[in-house]
Amino acid sequence: MFEFLQLVVGGVSIGCIYALVALGFVLIYKATEVVNFAQGELMMLGAFLAYTFISILGWNYWVGAAAAIICMFFAGNLVDRVFLRPVLGQPQFSIVMVTIGFGYMARSAAGMMPGWGTETYAISTPFSSEGMQLIPESMGSLVISQTDLSVIIATVILCAVLYTFFTHTRLGIAMQASSQNQLAAYYMGIPVKAVFSMIWGISAAVAAAAGILLAPTTLIDTSMGFIGLKAFPAAVLGGFGSIPGAVVGGLIIGIIETLAGFYLPPGFKNVAAYVVLLIVLVVRPQGLFGQKTGKRV
Repeated sequence: MFEFLQLVVGGVSIGCIYALVALGFVLIYKATEVVNFAQGELMMLGAFLAYTFISILGWNYWVGAAAAIICMFFAGNLVDRVFLRPVLGQPQFSIVMVTIGFGYMARSAAGMMPGWGTETYAISTPFSSEGMQLIPESMGSLVISQTDLSVIIATVILCAVLYTFFTHTRLGIAMQASSQNQLAAYYMGIPVKAVFSMIWGISAAVAAAAGILLAPTTLIDTSMGFIGLKAFPAAVLGGFGSIPGAVVGGLIIGIIETLAGFYLPPGFKNVAAYVVLLIVLVVRPQGLFGQKTGKRV
């Protein structure tokens, strides 16, 4: 029993990372109906920036992490203005291909960047990998490391901040209006293009936070962006337009992946999440929290 619970705790930790990356998918899709397949690469760039500020320049961990997140906010804003805005109005396939192409460009650029390259790097964090006992030892062994605990707490805080921002601020409400009806929002005086750039910036900042939190567990290299391929099923599983669904989907994927890696033969860990995704989509195509919608053409 405690062995199973220990695996669930570990799955929740990695699931929180998937949830944060999935949030980036959902935020952009809700606003622009664009699926950003470069979300994992944005996470990778954020992690590399944090490594630069903290390990290379010697900044304080919190200052370096905040600087990396802020830089990625402006980077996401720039990606929308430079790469996405010129192809607005084109078929969705064209826009998706632009995001895939940007992902390859970002990965290649990181590999050629002095000080980054294709090596694997680590960030010194104030969190220890030592286990913290969750229950009295007399009752059993159930521990969690400070690193995993920091990931869970940071995810809860980020989700609370995003929820408050989108529901209780003027800009957040304007973003919701733009996502629901772009033309009506424009006629009401909302700068829709600027709002879209802001959403891309927020999505990139959230991805950077996920990369920084993930760095102590998987280390930093140019291939860490492929984690976006795990976060995408999490977004679909929860319902691609649902922010709570992205969080729940990420947790489900993380837990299933961890349990499959322990209880099932080697190799099942990498496909278990996709099998569950297919089953859920057969039963409920719109995802766990998604709603059926239709368009008149």
